[in-house]
Amino acid sequence: MTTKSREIRLARRPVGMPKPEDFELASVDLPAPRDGEVLVRNHYMSVDPYMRGRMVERESYVPPFAIGKALEGGAVGEVVAAGKGAKFAVGDFVQSMWGWREAFISDGTGLSKVDPKLAPIQSFLGALGMPGLTAYAGLLHVGALKDGENVFVSAASGAVGAVVCQIAKAKGCYVVGSAGSDEKCDWLVKEARIDRAINYKKEKNLDAAVRAAFPKGIDVYFENVGGAHLVAAINAMNVRGRIAACGMIEQYNNTEPTPGPWNIIMTVPKSLRIEGFIVSNYFHLLGDFYRDMGQWIAQGKMKWRETTLNGIENAPAAFLGLFKGENFGKALVKL
Repeated sequence: MTTKSREIRLARRPVGMPKPEDFELASVDLPAPRDGEVLVRNHYMSVDPYMRGRMVERESYVPPFAIGKALEGGAVGEVVAAGKGAKFAVGDFVQSMWGWREAFISDGTGLSKVDPKLAPIQSFLGALGMPGLTAYAGLLHVGALKDGENVFVSAASGAVGAVVCQIAKAKGCYVVGSAGSDEKCDWLVKEARIDRAINYKKEKNLDAAVRAAFPKGIDVYFENVGGAHLVAAINAMNVRGRIAACGMIEQYNNTEPTPGPWNIIMTVPKSLRIEGFIVSNYFHLLGDFYRDMGQWIAQGKMKWRETTLNGIENAPAAFLGLFKGENFGKALVKL
């Protein structure tokens, strides 16, 4: 007996901003699972900015997506059939990197069980998943945050940024975040309880706005955007400040080299440390991450938002929306 599954494939490599025609919807027939295998029906899949880099054929920390093949990304699904001796049972919810498809066959490699009693299953793609661990590792280990410091977060209402903001507040820090709408800024102040929020789209002078928000300077900047945000942060950084470079979404679709920040020389007299990182280097922190997040959630110190589109056919639209600021919090597709 076979199972029908639809998937999104990369039709061609995008140039500049990806377009709908860069993707294609295809249908496949999946066989019944053999001994040791399971059939997983995905419930949710994730779209994330880093996926844009995998659409370019170049050397990187992960191989590029192949033309004509299904894309990959985080997903949470349910085991609906299992062969003899399989590692997972029917009814188990599992997390995988086999998103962009409605179902798949697996021998269990790369699957991890998630507990729907701990939090809604889609949370394991956001605050309790890769974005949350990215925030945790980037702020506490790369940024080497100390209690009570001054923290600036760009893309602060996003899946990573919102968790960064709230971890910093849990550590007694003064926190300012930037976002692209009044609605997002209001949520950051009223729900995430940060000290100030800057709507960068309404600021004629972002540098002046950041300086005004930090009368005592910035100790840690969590970088998600690049460009003018990085320039403004460097100008306001305190001596021996740290910049945790998680991403620079402003530049992901550029077709020409982007000039570096004009004030990069200020890293010398200010003794600044800039360190880029990828979350896969910090999987060893998962135990600490789940422990601390569980405490913060129980204490009401951790909240998050999600933007969800329905149907695998809308996965490309959800992905493109990341670069237009259409998502509020974690961007997901319900399958």
